Amino acid sequence: MSRILMVAAEMAPFAQAGGLGDALSALSRALAAAGHDVRVVLPCYGSIDRDAFGLQPVTSLEVPMGVLGRIAVTVLECKAPQSKARAYFIGYDPYYARRGIYGHDGDGFTDNDLRFTLLSRAALELARHMGWRPDVVHVNDWHTAAIPVFLNTVYRDDASISGAATLLTIHNMLHQGVFNKSLMDVLGIDWRHFHFRELEFFDKVNLLKGGIVHAGLINTVSPTYARELLQPEFAYGIEGVVRGRAAELSGILNGADYDEWNPESDPAIAATYSESDPAGKALCKKDLQRVLGLPEKPSAPLFGLVTRLVEQKGIDLLAEALPRILGLDVQFALLGSGELWAQVFFEKLAEARPDKFACRIGFEPAMAHRIIAGSDFFVMPSRFEPCGLTQMYSMRYGTLPVVHATGGLDDTVENFDEAGLEGTGFKFHQMTAGALYDTIGWATYTYYHNEKAIHTLMQQAMSERFTWEEAARKYEYLYRVAVRKKTAAAR
Repeated sequence: MSRILMVAAEMAPFAQAGGLGDALSALSRALAAAGHDVRVVLPCYGSIDRDAFGLQPVTSLEVPMGVLGRIAVTVLECKAPQSKARAYFIGYDPYYARRGIYGHDGDGFTDNDLRFTLLSRAALELARHMGWRPDVVHVNDWHTAAIPVFLNTVYRDDASISGAATLLTIHNMLHQGVFNKSLMDVLGIDWRHFHFRELEFFDKVNLLKGGIVHAGLINTVSPTYARELLQPEFAYGIEGVVRGRAAELSGILNGADYDEWNPESDPAIAATYSESDPAGKALCKKDLQRVLGLPEKPSAPLFGLVTRLVEQKGIDLLAEALPRILGLDVQFALLGSGELWAQVFFEKLAEARPDKFACRIGFEPAMAHRIIAGSDFFVMPSRFEPCGLTQMYSMRYGTLPVVHATGGLDDTVENFDEAGLEGTGFKFHQMTAGALYDTIGWATYTYYHNEKAIHTLMQQAMSERFTWEEAARKYEYLYRVAVRKKTAAAR
């Protein structure tokens, strides 16, 4: 059994803005179920329902914040729902009792550097205060990337915590935590660490870069994304630092929550179905067409998309390709929200082509389930996708993914091999509207002219499983390597 301290900005169901929250919740639960002593430290956001989750105050701390002095925080605790892991919450209302996790109305909070520096430092102070020395401190993204830096600098000679190994997981390299260099005085780290090989980035502090330099091991959420991070177009200016740690960088796929995403028991869909009895899928398609106002044509292939309408997700390519795509004998259903131009474009297209295109702006969890169950194909034209989950969900529902071969999409979807009838979906490699159109055309042609292939691909897709138990075993291995590395360095 290992003592594992996990620190992050979000965790479902307490507070969540994206995939990080799901990943932390599922991984901590799987590790705790395997017998590890797992403790998670999070900010105590104002949005968290303390009564519903049974948060109880357990102690208070004074956290060193450099030139800001010592900040008094309250620590609350509860058991994570449906998990043996313990969750601790750092309470400091001036930073956390506000609307939003990272910001609101599309703008990040201007003091996010202070908010997450406090979280990072408080997590280490809490472990010291409890007299509980973790074997591994597992940090996530830029928000907690200062922790490996702290352990190698200001806590270097602190026997109560300095022996902990560190693992930094990068869920999305796009966000790096770049702030004014005055943050160095709040971190309380000697300015000799402010140079291009450590924390300095164009005369600013880059917290993720510092974490990459100082962490014992680094990983990301798919093997392909780990390789992509060595390239300039994916590393956003710090590829040199990543390459310098290439020997310590690896990729572990996230798992999927098959309790929630299961066509055999999903309460949100019109009819349940399984690999052995897929008849209900046709009823789900009919229901989706009816709800969205599309013609109820069982013979027409229906392409679904549930996404954030942002550049990363390739929605500009989709917008460019859609007029040609709708020239095919297909239907298209979209659910999402994001950039205003995209929302307006897709709404107007739905008004102009109600026979073939329907969209819902916003996010409706039940509708997401209906689209994934009722569609024949699921489209993900992402520019980059560290892991991705909806392609995993769609495969479980027998909805064949059409994806750009990047990151976790490339790792999880096996491209259709017409000769051997192998595969679980359709992939394109060039990030162009033409490539997207051609691949949707390929899927459409296969749907109309090779029923056996579609049936075989559906069966193969539905049999795929990406579990958190498997991911947890791979993280256990990384923890052991990180501990051995730390022990060897201390000799």
